Amino acid sequence: MLFFSFSSWAQVPGFFMKEEKRKVTLPFYSSNSLIIVPVSINGTYPVNFLIDTGVRSNILFSKDLGDAMGLEYTRKINLMGADGSTELMASVAPINHFDLGPIEGIAQSLLVLEEDFLDLEAVVGVPIYGIIGYEFFKFNPVKINYDDEKIDFYQTDKLKWGSLFYRKLDLELNQNKPYIQSKIRQADGSVLNAKLLIDTGANHGLLLNRETSDQITMPNLFIEAELGQSLGGILYGFIGRVNWLQMAGIRQNDVLTSYPDQTAFSYIIKESGRLGSLGAEVLGRTRMILDYPNEKAYIKKGRSFYSPYEYDMSGITVRKTPSEEKRFYIGSVRAGSPAGKAGIQAFDEVLKINKLPVLVWELADIIKLFRSEEGRTIEIEVRRYFDEEMTRYEDYTFQFRLTKQI
Repeated sequence: MLFFSFSSWAQVPGFFMKEEKRKVTLPFYSSNSLIIVPVSINGTYPVNFLIDTGVRSNILFSKDLGDAMGLEYTRKINLMGADGSTELMASVAPINHFDLGPIEGIAQSLLVLEEDFLDLEAVVGVPIYGIIGYEFFKFNPVKINYDDEKIDFYQTDKLKWGSLFYRKLDLELNQNKPYIQSKIRQADGSVLNAKLLIDTGANHGLLLNRETSDQITMPNLFIEAELGQSLGGILYGFIGRVNWLQMAGIRQNDVLTSYPDQTAFSYIIKESGRLGSLGAEVLGRTRMILDYPNEKAYIKKGRSFYSPYEYDMSGITVRKTPSEEKRFYIGSVRAGSPAGKAGIQAFDEVLKINKLPVLVWELADIIKLFRSEEGRTIEIEVRRYFDEEMTRYEDYTFQFRLTKQI
């Protein structure tokens, strides 16, 4: 009877420990506080996946990779991109085994995209081939330690309240996504009581969807910007700041805040009752426990909790080319920015930064450099190509000083 019971449980879709323990520890790689883990699917070579509370389904970005893994598909579905117009085709591979070292995913369904629309490597700096969503959290409390880059994965009933310095929050699960209540003091002095999505897979800090409430106000100081990449397109909007963000009685000041443009899917956000979301830029400054089974969240200050929020002071976005070589290029240049005034152009290839070749740089370190210190001098050597075959080019060296925009 015991054997039968165990075998039946093992076939329930979900993530489980391979051995009976109180908890196991899963190390992860953090790039700009995104959680990246190697995952082997059906015994194949491990590839990088993102752990993302903001999605319900597991997703593989490449049909070619899925075919190489020998995935078996049962049907195709048509997804709609975030811009409301782009159609994305995906194949469904219904039953798969995920191996994460001490943790395994049993009977996991995968949505396999016909084409990788996200290209996360360009903005994160390391190859990412898919996303693990709700299934990772649904049966087990998960403690995320961003400071030490590790996840503690607990047996369902083995995490007891009373962890030192943690504050408790009610966690609402709606459509398999987690929400908490927070308070936000806006630039005009008004205070929002805001229901926010916890989104570990988004690289913003605080995000407020203006269409959800007339009480959301834009600060006087803001800049227009690309806010990020999603399925089906780039999200556009504005970046500003709120005076403070408070969760479970702990407060962060001058928090960078994204205000995205309204999209065709804004009605879904409105129906959820949320005013916005908390991304990795905020969450990465905390230590957090997500306990889906008991609908609780716990939070405490991480080592970088009081570090000031700084936005890019260069005016350029740097992207990584999707190749084995470490090569970076200028994705965009903000009009009137220090780098733009210096003469840097979109699609220039970056050769050196502050006289150091790109081989010694990681994309996350470049992003930190451009947010580091107002007045700091940056020198960039670039290669500018004049034909599509990239046979005609010229090298230039530019200097500019970092200047705060917001």
